[in-house]
Amino acid sequence: MTLHLRVARPTDHLAAVTRFYRDGLGFRVVGSFDDHDGFDGVMLGHPGWPYHLEFTHHRGHTVGRAPTQDHLLVLYVPDAAEWSQLVQRMVDHGYAPVLSYNPYWDQRGKTFEDPDGYRVVLQNAAWENE
Repeated sequence: MTLHLRVARPTDHLAAVTRFYRDGLGFRVVGSFDDHDGFDGVMLGHPGWPYHLEFTHHRGHTVGRAPTQDHLLVLYVPDAAEWSQLVQRMVDHGYAPVLSYNPYWDQRGKTFEDPDGYRVVLQNAAWENE
């Protein structure tokens, strides 16, 4: 069985969130839609990856900011040079690192906050599935 994961959430800032994940993190737009029953959306990922992110905006509705600073998307980047380049790419696009709510993530990672207050951790480590 082959699975593909979509992580979806609403946003009040569809264009700004798209720039954050596309320009800052290097995701590609793999799909989008406008005014589908009042919803606009964009899917971001990479061809061949088993997951993508979807952000939607329901016209005329407000969803607000992230409920806490500990709502995280963690991306494990084991190669130190690749990790440094990705961190620098975020900074070059105007996204400054923030201190993580949980200091664990600051030991080997950098945390960035998207326009909705959700946070992305770039963790300089390999995922260890024990």
